[in-house]
Amino acid sequence: MSADALRLGPLVFSWSVLLALATTWFGLWVAGRLARRAGLDLGRTPETAALVGFVAARLGFVWQFAGAYLAQPWTLLDLRDGGWEPVVGFAAAWLYGLSRMTRQPATRRPLRWGLVAATAVWLCGTLALVLARGEGQRMPALALQALDNGAQVELTGFVGRPTVVNLWATWCPPCVREMPVLQAAQQQHPDVHVVFVNQGESAEKVQAWLAGRGLALQNVLLDRRGQSTAALDAAGLPTTLFYDAQGRLVARRIGELSSATLAEQLARIRP
Repeated sequence: MSADALRLGPLVFSWSVLLALATTWFGLWVAGRLARRAGLDLGRTPETAALVGFVAARLGFVWQFAGAYLAQPWTLLDLRDGGWEPVVGFAAAWLYGLSRMTRQPATRRPLRWGLVAATAVWLCGTLALVLARGEGQRMPALALQALDNGAQVELTGFVGRPTVVNLWATWCPPCVREMPVLQAAQQQHPDVHVVFVNQGESAEKVQAWLAGRGLALQNVLLDRRGQSTAALDAAGLPTTLFYDAQGRLVARRIGELSSATLAEQLARIRP
């Protein structure tokens, strides 16, 4: 278990995803319980409110990064990228719920308290995650091996510019899928260090893999002992950490990045 995810054997579950599921379940449970006590039939109103919220949260994020999604329209439906705007989602769910309460006054109490319960769980859970993730922590001192010349490189040597640290491996499918996105970011943003820390593989294997994929990456480092996984509190691969120019942790992401979700985090660390 880490600050980002719950690990059960080979399975890794993001706390953000688990929080979204818990929020939805608790809101539906509260609304349903109060309705049953009052002898009311809410129909599918609570479930519809939840669906409206999820769709609005996704569309709210897509709207902010429309350029990235227009360039690759199929990624709009790839919900694995973690692109959500929760405030928009909750606002939409509340508006839908209020409209139903206006039309059916008898449902006001269960619907209102269901929405309140869901909102409270989300707010408390979000605060807990922010505190647990330790945002603001300094980049750890790690000595890693450069792929190109075998020299020892200190991770803290990248402090001075905004830095993206990506933990990856050639056997990890989401790592492979997101690599072109990270390569494009490295080429498009010379003011940002994008650092690729390979986990546990030999220089020969990594070089052959990159050549086979036609990838030309800078700042590829090797971590044969997996020390960065513990130092950076990574529950699984890929894990990407975003540091500001002073070396303070601003955000972290477990799982695959899209152009849009990467752009979101780059905006947080670039001046």
